[in-house]
Amino acid sequence: MLKCFHIKIFTLLYKTPFIIHIFCNGSYRHHTHILSTALDYYGIELREIQEITNKKIYPHSSLFIRYISSLKQTCDSTLLQKKLMMSLIHRFFILWIITMTLLIHNLSNVEGRYHHHKKQKKISPAPSEPSPPIQSPTPPSVPSDPYPNDPGESPSSECIFDVRSFGAVGDGEADDTAAFRAAWKAACSVDSGVLFAPQNYCFKITSTIFSGPCKPGLVFQIDGTLMAPDGPDCWPEKDSRNQWLVFYRLDQMTLNGTGTIEGNGEQWWDLPCKPHRGPNGNSISGPCESPTMIRFFMSSNLVLSGLKIQNSPQFHVKFDGCEGVLIDKLSISAPKLSPNTDGIHLGNTRDVGIYNSLISNGDDCISIGPGCSDVNVEGVTCAPTHGISIGSLGVHNSRACVSNLTVRNSIIKESDNGLRIKTWQGGTGSVTDLTFENIQMENVRNCIIIDQYYCLSKECTNQTSAVYVNNVSYKNIKGTYDVRTPPIHFACSDSVACTNITLSDVELLPYEGALLDDPFCWNAYGRQETMTIPPLDCLREGEPETVVESSEYECA
Repeated sequence: MLKCFHIKIFTLLYKTPFIIHIFCNGSYRHHTHILSTALDYYGIELREIQEITNKKIYPHSSLFIRYISSLKQTCDSTLLQKKLMMSLIHRFFILWIITMTLLIHNLSNVEGRYHHHKKQKKISPAPSEPSPPIQSPTPPSVPSDPYPNDPGESPSSECIFDVRSFGAVGDGEADDTAAFRAAWKAACSVDSGVLFAPQNYCFKITSTIFSGPCKPGLVFQIDGTLMAPDGPDCWPEKDSRNQWLVFYRLDQMTLNGTGTIEGNGEQWWDLPCKPHRGPNGNSISGPCESPTMIRFFMSSNLVLSGLKIQNSPQFHVKFDGCEGVLIDKLSISAPKLSPNTDGIHLGNTRDVGIYNSLISNGDDCISIGPGCSDVNVEGVTCAPTHGISIGSLGVHNSRACVSNLTVRNSIIKESDNGLRIKTWQGGTGSVTDLTFENIQMENVRNCIIIDQYYCLSKECTNQTSAVYVNNVSYKNIKGTYDVRTPPIHFACSDSVACTNITLSDVELLPYEGALLDDPFCWNAYGRQETMTIPPLDCLREGEPETVVESSEYECA
């Protein structure tokens, strides 16, 4: 019964913390007052408790004293719990303050780093290193660019001349020639000027000569598309049909960008003007008076990089009378049967570097004309093309000189020729000091060829003079050949022999079919430093009976 009484009393008292608060804080010193206060608060009289216990309760009775003792123990326990709770709350509050402090500190650091990087980001209108062209097989041991561009400082906005600001529309239909000429004039007149053709625009312009002299550091940057008129019927009558874009009398000029230069040459290729080889080896009609796409003339210290140049009516890029040329990461393309669409042609040009480029077309990949010297070709893929050619030289009994040419670490695939030297009968001059090294061939006709009887018809006759070929080296030339022609062919002049030809580590196997055992040699002198595949037994040793000493073969 006492237990039941305690439960009932506790139930009444714990309905509110107020009674416990009064007792524990000693607001009343007498227990009778405490109990009376509690009972009065809930409207319970002593008689009601007596009815529950069936006993009389007096303020000083033992039952009352027991209850008060129990209530004090409860109060003591409550105080202990309160102290523990307050301690836990205190610790939690301290940990919360520390956590929030660290969180705020970290957020401020992240924000600081974000703003730091945001400030460092710069958008340059002229990227120093354009994206590379269409991917191709990596040639063996392609070195880094020996003539790296020095990007220097990005040009200020005052030096950038957007062709749209000069009226260019860029829809592929409007004639934007006048806008480009005006932008060129403005960029030409300031140091490090940039003529800028932005991406996502197609600018059509007619034949134009961009001439100098200009202030140094001029950049012609094409990130969009630059397009020629669509065929001869759309070509203005007043414009020359021999050239489209000409850069004349310039120094320290760069043509670059991530865009495309489109020649629209298809209708030109079908003009019945000039014979060229068809798919079956037959002569069919082709272009005659057709424009060269890009021509650099009488200029120096030129850079051409990053662009995609395609479908030229005739030669894609041509350098005449230039000195100091760097070509890097260029993509040139035209169909395999497009006639006379040479990739890069050099004439009377010296100190040239051609690097890391992909060329596919219907004629020579790279052609080296008369008057060229100190030319370095490296890391180039020709696929498909007519190969890398020196010549043709000596046409119409002319004098031609080529010297100090190196081609290395390159690939030639699916091509009519590989490494070719071609001269006409009756010419004079010389081709000297040529090195071909680390070249990979794949299904190539005439992998190694010297032809001093070059002619476009059967009417050519042998003559007593010819361009003198001397000191030509072939090292580490490997791959496969088309069995329709011997992989090695040296056809030298009857009167002017080829001399000092050396071969080492030459291994050429048939792409399909049987091995050809009979390379062709005629009046060719030299030596094999190692055994070749196929065996080369026709190369003569020593010196020819008649040694070339005449001044007509000397080149200054």
